[in-house]
Amino acid sequence: MEDTIVAIATSTAEAGIGIVRASGEKSIEIVKKIFVPFDKKNIDKSSNKIMKYGHIYDGDQIVDEVMVCFMFAPHTYTRENVVEIYTHGGIVCLKRVLELCLKNGCVMAEKGEFTKRAFLNGRLDLSQAESVIDLIKAKTNLAHKSAINQLEGHLSKKIKEFRSCIMDILTFVEYSINFTEDMQDDLPLDDTILKSENLLNDMKTLLESSNKGKILKNGINVSIIGKPNVGKSSILNRILKQERAIVTNIAGTTRDLINENIELCGINLSINDTAGIRETNDVVEKIGVQKSIEASENSDLNLVIFDISRSLDKEDEKIIKIANSKKSIGILNKIDIEKKLDVNKLKEKINFELLEISALENKGIENLENKISNMFFDGKLEAKDDVLITNIRHENSLKEAYKNLSLFLEDIKKNVPLDCCEVNLKLAYESLGEITGESISEDILDNIFSNFCIGK
Repeated sequence: MEDTIVAIATSTAEAGIGIVRASGEKSIEIVKKIFVPFDKKNIDKSSNKIMKYGHIYDGDQIVDEVMVCFMFAPHTYTRENVVEIYTHGGIVCLKRVLELCLKNGCVMAEKGEFTKRAFLNGRLDLSQAESVIDLIKAKTNLAHKSAINQLEGHLSKKIKEFRSCIMDILTFVEYSINFTEDMQDDLPLDDTILKSENLLNDMKTLLESSNKGKILKNGINVSIIGKPNVGKSSILNRILKQERAIVTNIAGTTRDLINENIELCGINLSINDTAGIRETNDVVEKIGVQKSIEASENSDLNLVIFDISRSLDKEDEKIIKIANSKKSIGILNKIDIEKKLDVNKLKEKINFELLEISALENKGIENLENKISNMFFDGKLEAKDDVLITNIRHENSLKEAYKNLSLFLEDIKKNVPLDCCEVNLKLAYESLGEITGESISEDILDNIFSNFCIGK
């Protein structure tokens, strides 16, 4: 925190503008050494948050024509002095300016260090800081809106309400322990029990949002599986509405995973077109088949393709076994040609629904999209101002708090001495504090911010 840090905050690809960002007590002083404003005016607090046009110099040599914004603490992203240098985009300009900042006293920022300083300096709590990376990685409008809600503090507010309620209960418990000889006669526990029950209900409701929240944030991982030549690649192309995968009548055309992303009802679908699953002596195809099986096992949803013009065989049986162990939708493809598959026999072997499709004639694709939508979020998923759990760390901490508060409630209902019950209540309070960062270890902090990009 005593160092003045610097990093490139934008992509180093060719672009109109690139940004080098510095933060720390000496950031303004350091940049003043290399920046000469066009108007030659002195840079002081009257220049706060005003864009200054000029040039970056390395000695007597002009490095770039730039705009610079000097921002004085505490009203900055990190609550430290911050300087942003807007260079011409491209790797050479950015690296030259970065090198000059380092040469004149800055040190290279670590991943996420700007946002970490914003947290440590009290500008953001930890859940808000984590939403910054969610905002950067958002692939859909709903994921973006969810991240904005968290950045604005919707989750923080709810967690602080929970902690405040637990603190009220804890205050009563400690008073009962310390200042009454027979607290169960003098201070009835009915109100404490009611508060605990209401709080548990509120915590349970928030926990139940985690599945919806994770879908908003991460999307749905989908694998298209089936034996060779059943139409997997054709169906992928129809879903994407473009010819992404090569389609031929030669078995084994697809030998590796093809991954594409689309947006369905505001949710990102990451779709894997897999190699046909079958027994093969071809070394390369065998690797592709193994990847297909692994992809299906790791998917949130499998689209299991059957060729309605071919009878069930041992390869189908193997695929059915894989699909029955996961959330799946069965697709009867090629309904435009003669039917040979015994559908009733197939239905006896599977535990998932079947849809009829003709990838060739583009029939039934819309029904498939609707089915996916309904399967995961009843056809609708909105990110209004709802408080959602989108982060697995938050979910685990909330579960831990819920468990400990439940144990506290069980104990006081059994008339366990309050000094014994108090332990679980304190643990619940601390677990909630892990979400906002009010009780968190340095190791966890480092792990969280290591997922950020350098410069943010």
